[in-house]
Amino acid sequence: MQLQLKRPLVFFDLETTGLNITQDHIVEISIVKVYPQGQTSPSGQNPEVKTRRINPGIPIPEQASNVHHITDEDVKDCPKFKQIAKSLAALFEGCDIAGFNSNRFDIPMLAQEFHNAGVDFNFEDKRFIDVQTIFHKKEPRNLVAAYKFYCNKELEDAHSAQGDTMATYEVLMSQLDRYEDLPNDVEKLAEYSSMNRNVDLAGRIIRNEEGVVVFNFGQHKGQPVEKVLSDTPQYLDWIMGRDFPENTKQVLQKIFTQMKSRESNSNIKFK
Repeated sequence: MQLQLKRPLVFFDLETTGLNITQDHIVEISIVKVYPQGQTSPSGQNPEVKTRRINPGIPIPEQASNVHHITDEDVKDCPKFKQIAKSLAALFEGCDIAGFNSNRFDIPMLAQEFHNAGVDFNFEDKRFIDVQTIFHKKEPRNLVAAYKFYCNKELEDAHSAQGDTMATYEVLMSQLDRYEDLPNDVEKLAEYSSMNRNVDLAGRIIRNEEGVVVFNFGQHKGQPVEKVLSDTPQYLDWIMGRDFPENTKQVLQKIFTQMKSRESNSNIKFK
């Protein structure tokens, strides 16, 4: 089945030094960029496939290498993320984004790396399709099993960025063929593949069932963000000084600034 696209859709996967969004770094990124019908990449390809290894600037732990088989020796002569950040951002510009477990890990990790590199990339106008979420809602398993189940093929190069990315693309195509009730529309797929209504990229702040923005971690989990920040504004200072993803800090600062602006306008009105 052909994907119904209004703008390009970028499938991507990361291999990293570990799972800590603020302390670990990317060692490989692979992108499969699918263009709307009638459009092609500058090279004439559709989909357009790109893979790049990256020197993370820190040693790759053995346990990480055991998963993706990328070592310090493999990336010693590769560019650092900051050197390719602008060109990478250009590939994502004007596109929606898809991946496997991307909403919980790959997108927050990529956002952190862009921030570290000084690239102000706006994720707010993107729609995110998480193929893993669709899979877990339909057939709860991992990517290897998803590839076998939907495509009837063995995933020979699992845990290579390009192998996983191409498999993710093929799985979504098969999901669209298999499930008649699955919408062939990026906006609706993004909504369907969302496990919760994230306000920040890492899901530390979400909208609850009533649409209220609440904390999704710690002692204030489930409590409205505005109420917590109003009652205990020092909690914002605590978060700002801790090891939280930069995007989470930016979202909280924006909410706090908006609160203060409303309070200021209210005081002016009633003077």
